[in-house]
Amino acid sequence: MKVGAFWTGAYFNEGAGRGILSDKIREECGVFGVVGHPEAASLCYYGLHALQHRGQESAGICTAGPESFAHHRGMGLVKEVFSSENMAKLAGPNAIAHVRYSTAGESHLVNAQPLVFNYRGGDLAIAANGNLVNAASIRRRLEKEGAIFQTTSDTEVLAHLIARSGSDHLETAVKDALKQLVGGYAFLILTRGKLIAALDPHGLRPLVLGRLGRAWVIASETCAFDAIGATYVRDVEAGELVVFDFAADTMRTERFAEARRRALCAMEYIYFARPDSDLDAVNVHAARKRMGRRLAEEAFVDADVVTGVPDSSISAAIGYAEQTGIPYELGLIKNRYIGRTFIEPSQELREQGVKMKLSAVRRVVEGKRVVMIDDSIVRGTTSLRIVNLLREAGAREVHVRISSPPYMNPCFYGIDTPDRSGLIAARYDVEAIRRKINADSLYFLSKEGLIESIGRLPDEYNGGLCTACFDRDYPTEIGEALGKGEEHVVRSV
Repeated sequence: MKVGAFWTGAYFNEGAGRGILSDKIREECGVFGVVGHPEAASLCYYGLHALQHRGQESAGICTAGPESFAHHRGMGLVKEVFSSENMAKLAGPNAIAHVRYSTAGESHLVNAQPLVFNYRGGDLAIAANGNLVNAASIRRRLEKEGAIFQTTSDTEVLAHLIARSGSDHLETAVKDALKQLVGGYAFLILTRGKLIAALDPHGLRPLVLGRLGRAWVIASETCAFDAIGATYVRDVEAGELVVFDFAADTMRTERFAEARRRALCAMEYIYFARPDSDLDAVNVHAARKRMGRRLAEEAFVDADVVTGVPDSSISAAIGYAEQTGIPYELGLIKNRYIGRTFIEPSQELREQGVKMKLSAVRRVVEGKRVVMIDDSIVRGTTSLRIVNLLREAGAREVHVRISSPPYMNPCFYGIDTPDRSGLIAARYDVEAIRRKINADSLYFLSKEGLIESIGRLPDEYNGGLCTACFDRDYPTEIGEALGKGEEHVVRSV
């Protein structure tokens, strides 16, 4: 993991003009799988399009049948990676697919997933969403034992553990391997004869099952089911192994670990997931609207218009407007046509680069007191630029409301964040942040307000959410993941 490194991901990072809006945490990755459909590869293609927001650096599909095993991967967006020619080569009724951001491992083709291997058990492909906290130590041990790694992705660790298992039974080998892992992960594992889905014992990452006729589908989000006309069945449970046996035409479930503290990533609801997805039977758009309503209850301000930073903050902005009665307006417009071939700007132009992605609607905000809703503040640079953008368009006042608590701690489970020294809320109080982003007022949603807004049934485990980025309440041990300098910063809190 690159715990101590800063990242340069652009807002809605589409590969173009990276660094222009470098204050948003990167989406994680997205996985998609199909079992028992003659057009498995095509379904994966459409499923990956629906999951494109989760990763835009690379994409890949691997298909399998009794006599076939084929894959294609490439750098870029789904539409850039796949053509009719390479899709025609992906034959077989079973498949797994992946879109990626490099939260662990460098951004090179060799790390694009699904990763494909050949070992004594035959062909094997793995697609993963998440990060392994103990990947480095396992990798060092395996290398001392003679293992040769082909990638820098921590997903390859699982392949080596499966290959080195003492069992020739695939499910047993997979379970033995998973028991050695610590972190947040959703794995799809494909061979010629089986597809296995696995979710970490805390359920940190989302993973759902669906049906399309007689075929089974698996995805990171339910929005991918909607894209292909599939029907949601249920969420994969924490610590669960779902095994599809192609020859027997069966699906069965096993446990590789007892379910532990339920801890689905809260940022899925706040930022990552598409608003039309349901996570643990909670609609993301509805949850975000409730966050906005709760923000209005906790931090009302008299204003003329409410606007949201597109796209993930619009639902919360609508909720804030409905609760307060202040009109919601499209005060900020996102430019969706920044091509991937855009030349990296100079430092001087970079400071103005926000205007390439966002435009303020002068007729909406000029002379108005504006409430600007955003989902989070990470480094603070983007917030400053957007506030100034609104002021340049004539806004008389800009009041910033954030639909999550202060983001104060790095994530070790599949989200690309800097260490604490790069997180503005870890270094400054709310008033200091307000001054730094040039806002007239600033308020963050309380943690209690967040949990209640999401609406999942509360239990002894903090409502079943991971909120470590706000409160350092990590559901697993994280000592190994702390980078040099990071441990000192964490201890100084």
